[in-house]
Amino acid sequence: MPTPSLTALPIRRLTLRDLTACADLSEDRGWPREEHKWGFLLTAGKGFGIDDPEGGLVAACVVTEYGAWGRPDLGAIGMVLVAERHARRGVGRRLMRHVVSSMGTTPLTLHATPYGRPLYEELGFKVTGRAEMLTGRFTPGGRDEGVATRAATAEDLPAILRLDEEVFGTDRTSLITRLPAFADQLRVAEEDGRLIGYTAAWPNMDTHVVGPLIARDTETAKALVASLAAHTDRPLRTDIDVRHEELLTWAKERGLASVAVNSVMTCGITELPGDWTRRFAPLTVAAG
Repeated sequence: MPTPSLTALPIRRLTLRDLTACADLSEDRGWPREEHKWGFLLTAGKGFGIDDPEGGLVAACVVTEYGAWGRPDLGAIGMVLVAERHARRGVGRRLMRHVVSSMGTTPLTLHATPYGRPLYEELGFKVTGRAEMLTGRFTPGGRDEGVATRAATAEDLPAILRLDEEVFGTDRTSLITRLPAFADQLRVAEEDGRLIGYTAAWPNMDTHVVGPLIARDTETAKALVASLAAHTDRPLRTDIDVRHEELLTWAKERGLASVAVNSVMTCGITELPGDWTRRFAPLTVAAG
């Protein structure tokens, strides 16, 4: 039988049963397999993919919705991948058009590499910010522990959810409640018994990714990152909003190096909701 054309292949919803195929697709494009992250995103969000008649996936992506159930305020698109053998044949464009259409009037956001940005601009996304990816072994020093931090407990979850919604600008309960199982560390910062920040470190290949990182101010953000670093022997990786220049400078002084600067893009809104001054890093760029 003749092989169907790429334009005839159906786009379907992905599930956890597709975890290995998604990881294979990542590896095909030279990315780490990231099974842990794929599993998290496929559970917390909606996966979309195109099956290859010869096996595996032609393309895939994930959408994470935030806000009221069935009436999201914001959708984050991530993990947009096309198999190398099918690249530059319009598959990514077709998949993205499908996803954008399926979200209706819901505002959208994504993090774009320089390579992917032209496609997203064609689809109506505009650059509204930038995030700098840093990675490296953290070297402690100075007054990094000037703010009190501790490991989070189950009793902290309601306060974490309240602070997160206030800072992020919409409800992320479906994502944040999965953090205790997803992350190796979940820590909070307090002042006079009041939560003023929280962060997590979750495993990704040989690193610990720092995110989300939400804090009252830069000193609180520093203390949270330093507290995570003190409890891991892995290199750290994080994506910091470039407007937080002081935190970026400090992180580089502590041993983290810049890997890339990617564009934060939105469609349907001119800027992301919430308070960027307290939002230092995302849980993962794939989830906004």
